[in-house]
Amino acid sequence: MKRFSGILIAIGIFASFGVGAMEDVRAPLQREWSFAGPFGTFDRGQLQRGFQVYKEVCAACHGLNYISYRNLIDLGFSPTEIKAIAAEYTVKDGPNDLGEFYERPGRPTDRFFRPFDNDQAARAANNGALPVDLSLVVKARENGSDYVYSLLTGYENPPPGKELPPGRFYNPYFPGGEISMTPPLHADLVSFSDGTRASVDQMATDVTVFLTWASEPTMEQRKKMGVTTIIYLFFFTFILYLLMKRIWRRVDG
Repeated sequence: MKRFSGILIAIGIFASFGVGAMEDVRAPLQREWSFAGPFGTFDRGQLQRGFQVYKEVCAACHGLNYISYRNLIDLGFSPTEIKAIAAEYTVKDGPNDLGEFYERPGRPTDRFFRPFDNDQAARAANNGALPVDLSLVVKARENGSDYVYSLLTGYENPPPGKELPPGRFYNPYFPGGEISMTPPLHADLVSFSDGTRASVDQMATDVTVFLTWASEPTMEQRKKMGVTTIIYLFFFTFILYLLMKRIWRRVDG
């Protein structure tokens, strides 16, 4: 009984802590996304701009460990462009015939370049904080796309009476309100190749769309398959219904 009581107390403590943490979190802003719903699709312009924001801003700290450069074909990039993008990075490969590791330009088949060799190096470069991998960040968070957009645009001054430790910033969309990531976006931080003005809202929207794609690159194919399957099942059910009516007509006759 003592052990059981101890378990209940521990559950109560963690539950109360979780409730308190959730009370400090502001609900994410609700956005209308082109990819939402069963017929939603990605906007290729947004995807390419979002990739540019990731590449020029986010990639300095955050990796995309589950995405290869060749996957960028889905964003509308040509094979030649993808080859050039991959070649901008140096990849450690090997061993060669002499048993030595060597460096080479990236290839389309390589995974996205990792900004740090290991977690310890990542923490050392970020005041002890470990930058999360962004491959599945949208899937890993409740209201994923809305959450990511809200977090990127939600930095503000802390409320009166709340003091932040050095190296922390106030963001009400982050649990506890204290986040180690410096506000990553400010106006005109990048120059979009299509001439779109790089406002904070625009960059946050575009990179959120890109990260949503990265979390599920096959989303559009899955939706197409689902719609096709539903149409097929509806048609097949209708044929079976007509066949049943014909069979029972003979029985009744």
